[in-house]
This record gives sequence, structure tokens and C-alpha cells, in this order.
Amino acid sequence: MLMAMIENIYETMNLRITETAFELHLRKIYPTRNILSMRETETVSGQDCLDVQKKTDGSVNIIGEVATDPVASWMIQSAQVASKFTLFTHHAKTFPDLVTALRNSMLRAGVFKDERTAEEQVVSVLNFDIHLVKDFRGRRYIERVTECIPVEDKNEYTFDHRKEKTLEGKLDKFIDNATVFFTKTTNRELYKYRNILEYHDGTYVLTNPISDHNIKEMRNNMDDSDIDGFNNFLERNWGIKPPKEIDDIQEVATSGKLQEGNEPKKRGRKPKKIQA
Repeated sequence: MLMAMIENIYETMNLRITETAFELHLRKIYPTRNILSMRETETVSGQDCLDVQKKTDGSVNIIGEVATDPVASWMIQSAQVASKFTLFTHHAKTFPDLVTALRNSMLRAGVFKDERTAEEQVVSVLNFDIHLVKDFRGRRYIERVTECIPVEDKNEYTFDHRKEKTLEGKLDKFIDNATVFFTKTTNRELYKYRNILEYHDGTYVLTNPISDHNIKEMRNNMDDSDIDGFNNFLERNWGIKPPKEIDDIQEVATSGKLQEGNEPKKRGRKPKKIQA
């Protein structure tokens, strides 16, 4: 599937491939595309390959398979700073398992020491998960498309204790703030996930709309024809209308001359009168 997805990426985008073993062979499948493929050797590490790719004006980074801990750290790096977006494959069974596996790989690789920080970095780079299934009959199909929505940390603390007149009231407000603090520290939800598309009884069913943030980002990276088709898709299936375009240029309809009272004001010193 990863090979077939390349066909839907604009040809103006340069592709940079990092693999532990050459499996995709994209340069043979798409000979007209700007593709640079690298793999680590005994003398050149995968991190060195990634550092070189950062300097080659790449638009899309593709990690062949995130199967080891160092490869997971390469994926996080490329998704954050090295490309417009990153594609990779993984063998997780569910979306929470995917987040947990990538988080544990970051911890084992020594990139992060704290579980919560590692999970925040993983969630920040995951947008959509396309989950493929092979059933016992040998059929392969997309079981679901899941969107990851990071939960923003909001400031929910209050200063209402200043309005209280009694000590008991001030203590109650303090305990409320302390409860919010310990909840954020010990049991704060870092992300939500929801299925955009699911496979049911031989057909695909759209279940939940795409988040506003991802819709905006997707529109910003499409050409005009794709934007029109995407807007029609959103409005037809979820009733999401395209944003209104505001024209900031205001024109005054005249007969070729400025109307009375609309003459532009001239700034600066008045010209001196020259006596004959």
C-alpha cells in the first residue's frame, strides 16, 4: 500500500527514503520522480543518512518499516523537522498499541527519560493511521482509518481564593486547584483517537468527521482542483462547508474620475508660490 500511495503525492514533492533493507524499490516503480533512497551500512549509520537527507531539499520522508527502536527515533525526527510529512509502516494491532510501542521505543533508545514526554512527542507527529488487515481467507483490506487528536493542556487554575473572606473558604479553593494539578500530573489525557472510516460487511462507512485542524492543514497542501473536490466531499458526507473567502480589496465604481469629496489628501509641505 505504501508503494501505491506514492502515486497520489504531487510530483513536485521530493521523496527521501530511509530503509534498513531495500524493499520498496520506488526508483524503479516511479522513475520520473525525484527520489533518494538510503540504508545504513557497517560504516554509515541510519542517523547519518537522515542528517544527509535533511540537506537535500526533501518534501516527504518515508521510513520503510519502524521495526527497531533506533528507526522509531528516526521517524520522530523526520516528522518534526526534516520534511513536510512522513510516511512509515508499523505492525501495531490497535492505535493505542501504536502509540505505546513508539513511546517505549523512544525510551529504550535513550531519546527521552520520561514516559509522558515521550508520549507527547509521539502523539504530536501522528495524524492518521491506516490499518490493514489480512483475514484467514487471504484477503487484504483497509479495516479502518483513525485520526489522532492531541489534547491541549488548558490552564484551569483559578484565583477565587482571593475573594473568600474566611480561612475555610480559602482552603477549599486551594484544594480545588491542588486537585486540578494532581489530575494533570498523574492522569492527564494526552490524546484522543477516532475512526474516520471503517469497513463493515463489505462496504466502507464514514463514521466521524475529520478535525478542523487537519482539514485546514490538508487544504493548505492541495492545489485548487483538489481543494474543490475535497470541499465537495466534506459537504456531501459531513455537511462541512468551505470557509468563506473575504475579499479585502474594496474598489470604488466611478466613471473614470474620483468623485467629489474622495480626492486623496496630499501630505508634506505646500509648494512655495513664485512671484513673477
